[in-house]
Amino acid sequence: MTGDQISRRPHVVVIGDVVLDRDVEGSATRLSPDGPVPVVDVADVRESPGGAGLAALLCVERGARVSLVAPIAADEAGDRLAARLGEAMTVVRLPHTGPTRTKTRVRSGGQSLVRVDDGGPAGPGQVDPSEVRLVLDAADLVLVSDYGAGVTRDEELRRLLAATAMRSRLLWDPHPRGGAPVPAASLVTPNVAEARSTAPDDAATPDVLAADLVTRWQAESVCVTAGSDGAYLGRSGQEPVFFPAIEAGGDPCGAGDALAASCAVALAGGSTVTDAVERGVAHASAWVASGGADGFRARRCARSTDADDVGDVASAVRTGSGPRDGSETSAERDPRAVIGNGVPAEPEALTRLAARLRADGGTLVATGGCFDLVHAGHVATLEAARRLGDHLVVLMNSDASVTRLKGPGRPVVPAADRARVLAALDCVDAVVVFDEDDPRAMLDRLQPDVWAKGGDYGTAPLPESEVVRHHGGRVVVLPYVDGRSTTSIIERSGLARVHSDGRSTA
Repeated sequence: MTGDQISRRPHVVVIGDVVLDRDVEGSATRLSPDGPVPVVDVADVRESPGGAGLAALLCVERGARVSLVAPIAADEAGDRLAARLGEAMTVVRLPHTGPTRTKTRVRSGGQSLVRVDDGGPAGPGQVDPSEVRLVLDAADLVLVSDYGAGVTRDEELRRLLAATAMRSRLLWDPHPRGGAPVPAASLVTPNVAEARSTAPDDAATPDVLAADLVTRWQAESVCVTAGSDGAYLGRSGQEPVFFPAIEAGGDPCGAGDALAASCAVALAGGSTVTDAVERGVAHASAWVASGGADGFRARRCARSTDADDVGDVASAVRTGSGPRDGSETSAERDPRAVIGNGVPAEPEALTRLAARLRADGGTLVATGGCFDLVHAGHVATLEAARRLGDHLVVLMNSDASVTRLKGPGRPVVPAADRARVLAALDCVDAVVVFDEDDPRAMLDRLQPDVWAKGGDYGTAPLPESEVVRHHGGRVVVLPYVDGRSTTSIIERSGLARVHSDGRSTA
């Protein structure tokens, strides 16, 4: 690799708590005569950096130039840890209190039987602030990988990180036993449990938590991860955005590190926060599908990667495809899923629809749009909306409304056909056509628990937000699938040609 190629790689500085992960693999076919516990015949032992060390390795894997700042013990295990990390990055070795923290997982048949933790307390010793400041100042982004051992509670390091956040991008991956994120962090990435541990309402939904923590932590944005459901991004003054994940069977251990590392490298390279989180969710889904932390350690030991599988899963997340909860089939839904047969619905019909869906219980989600020439971007939006609750109602603009919004020649497909296509999708429970230019009147009748808005509207305030919240509902923004829009499809294909008298040929 040339010097120019190296210089173009974003420089990520990872600072946090490092551990040594050990996997003891074997077979368990009998119980011990000393007690009812399995006897494991050891076949293999693997060691790999964990904690902030894993996050740093993942940043390298994502294409970044990495410097790791972490306490590492001056013992044999610490020396092995530093040597392995030094093969892939620059290591700034801070003083470490106590022996190396080690997490040993004993596994058989792909199943963890027990985890044994030893070492520590692992907090930093006397820190040289000038050395750390020099590294932080050279970063395109600083990733704080907190594993609760003491780095984020050290007063000197917190002062340095607080100063860094004021002048540069900083991503904070928190831990319940760690210090709170410093103000002005570009992005904070707690999981739901971590977010609820600091919130006054521990029953709040992830999107509400994300929006609340932006204020409480004085952060630019907060991404609350919700496991296989995906992630919710809160930003100051904007509606939260939901990023659905692929539900993939696998080991979720380390998925938070995978998301944080992917977001860090994307932000360091100049991506927006929404783009970075979308990539992070895709990477985390792929990480789980490919075996999680154990799969990563096995691949590193074998000097191989599983890029094809990761790419397939990430692509599926970006396009919005993949499995969803199929507990309700189209045959079990009301066969009159299109309310009004493609013409604007009467208010009473919408009220009856809402009552019927609420009688079934669960969360009622609504989304809306023109849906002219239904394409992959529409499908991704609808599938993501459906994962926010138990019932999905699509509020679709009438032909007259589409013409006013989009201009002469639109819609290309009439309302009855558009509604029929949408109603055929398994993720849609009902389609309601409305004639106004925005859905506020419909939402006032429907009163959904969640209003899901496509991310292509920009950052302008949503006029319907006030109506939704008046009835106790929440507003969530869905990621925009770039490069897919009805207008661009029409322009590329020449489907609509408008005559001088306003008539359209399709």
